[in-house]
Amino acid sequence: MRTDLRSDVGLRLRQMREKLELSQEALAERAGLHRNYVGSVERGERDIGLTALASLVRSLDSSLADFFEPFRSNARSKR
Repeated sequence: MRTDLRSDVGLRLRQMREKLELSQEALAERAGLHRNYVGSVERGERDIGLTALASLVRSLDSSLADFFEPFRSNARSKR
């Protein structure tokens, strides 16, 4: 079974945003991005650049290390 990384990244972003009770629009504004872009990333419709991802994660008061931690845990369990 193939994992869709774009969908996984989008889902993680959505989970973090919803935990802070932010709308896509509010997150986009904090990050200096367009709300349509944030929505398409969350839906796994587009690849996201590292700069944009870092901006979104910082806007969620988090770090890239924390953002990717679930991916690390999943990689370990697949070994």
